[in-house]
Amino acid sequence: MYYIISVLKTDGNYIYLMDDAYIHLAMAKNFALYDVWGMTRYQFSSTSSSPLFTYILSVLIQIFGNNDQIPLYFNIIFSVGILYILSEYYAEIFNDVKKTVLAVLFTTFFIVLPLNLLSGMEHVFQVFLFAVNIFCFYHYNQSKSAIFGFYLSLLLMGVVRFESMFYFVILACMFALVRKWKETVFILFLGFIPIIIFCIYNYQQDGYFFPNSVVVKGTKLSFDAQILNQIKVILLDNLLLNISFYKIGFFPLLLCAIFIFRDLKTKTLKEVLKDNFLLIVFSLVMVCHAMFADLKGLLRYEAYILTGFCMVLIPKCKGLFFNVVDYIKKEKMVSLLISANVLLMIYKCWVAHPIMCNGGKNIYEQQIQSAKFLHQFYNTSKVVANDIGAISYYTNIHLLDIAGLGSVETIHFNENKKGFDQEFGSFLSKYCLDHQYEIAVVYEGWLQGYVPSYWKKAATLKIEDKITVARLEVSLYSINIRNLEELKQNIKTFNWNKNVTVTIIE
Repeated sequence: MYYIISVLKTDGNYIYLMDDAYIHLAMAKNFALYDVWGMTRYQFSSTSSSPLFTYILSVLIQIFGNNDQIPLYFNIIFSVGILYILSEYYAEIFNDVKKTVLAVLFTTFFIVLPLNLLSGMEHVFQVFLFAVNIFCFYHYNQSKSAIFGFYLSLLLMGVVRFESMFYFVILACMFALVRKWKETVFILFLGFIPIIIFCIYNYQQDGYFFPNSVVVKGTKLSFDAQILNQIKVILLDNLLLNISFYKIGFFPLLLCAIFIFRDLKTKTLKEVLKDNFLLIVFSLVMVCHAMFADLKGLLRYEAYILTGFCMVLIPKCKGLFFNVVDYIKKEKMVSLLISANVLLMIYKCWVAHPIMCNGGKNIYEQQIQSAKFLHQFYNTSKVVANDIGAISYYTNIHLLDIAGLGSVETIHFNENKKGFDQEFGSFLSKYCLDHQYEIAVVYEGWLQGYVPSYWKKAATLKIEDKITVARLEVSLYSINIRNLEELKQNIKTFNWNKNVTVTIIE
């Protein structure tokens, strides 16, 4: 139904909820058709935060052709896979169809699977791998296929999302604590080998070990004069004072803490570690993710952790499924926290509703319209931009990305969440002149007052509401002053969507 609602608002085309989906598509297209791992066919750029997902898309493009719906079909298949794994897992716990369905539905909506499916990004694949890994973990000593599934999913996780490194390290440490050295070594080896191979290749190409998005958006900890400020950012800004942490991971963590604390009073440390193995793992992963990664990604970055929480906490609370009244009387604190998590699920579904209804409409009216305009008039031109997915996928432009995701030249000005300054302004002014860039399609506010003096604004494009775009208004600049009037005329000629307010600057 959300798919139909979205399509009705985008002239019959399904448009992904975020521009990031088109980043994967652009890179996959260029790798499949031109053997270039980059946002454009002209040069390498390590923009994708999920190398394996992007590579799979490129293979599918080679097989089925350049179709922008491939990520959607991919996510549908792996969403069905998630439901299947969850059904098998919970069926063994409850041995009852209704209770199994209820547990599967809670997990599905707790991780907001419909939104992740429609986003056309890698998070569905990531959740699938974690669900498989947890399922195989609980069957580790029962079959060779479970052992194979456990290690294969670990092998793939790291190059689907780099945050999986938190899981590898913590999981390995837990196995080391219970003196299972073989598993410890295998986890670290299989988890990190693909990441190391990719990082070495990446470093050879552009001088950075990790993809641009990880360098730009990740939290950096370096042992220099800024270390105290960095620790403050990690512990306070990212964790203790981060409202997203409390909205996403606080209640599951409290529930985990209660079960672990109870066992500490009656069991030995070895028994506590064994009985709460993944409970401890995912609690620590949640904390590490909050400190060093990102929780503000429209309900997608945390999906893999919440899947883990559901799969380890629901079995601990299964008494609630059999006798609700008696369980609430016996477990008042646990029941209160379960209620809080249910409310959290309802809240996230409420937040996801407008995103699924109008996220595609936002992208269609802003990024897709910009891409169509560039394709019609500036298909191979040199363009400065900040939202780079759709405009790179639907055109063959030469790109300078001011946000650093698609251009290694600007990473220095963006890494560790740095704001633009005079140094950036001077660089942008000189670089665009030296390399003869023609137009800019940017959020003016993102330039923070450092718009080069010779850029001339031709027009603004404004949409009606802001759901998944960063700003309501995009500015079009002529970088080559001789082309200003031509740019204005092209803007007037183009058939813009009726919901885009076009203002020509005279």
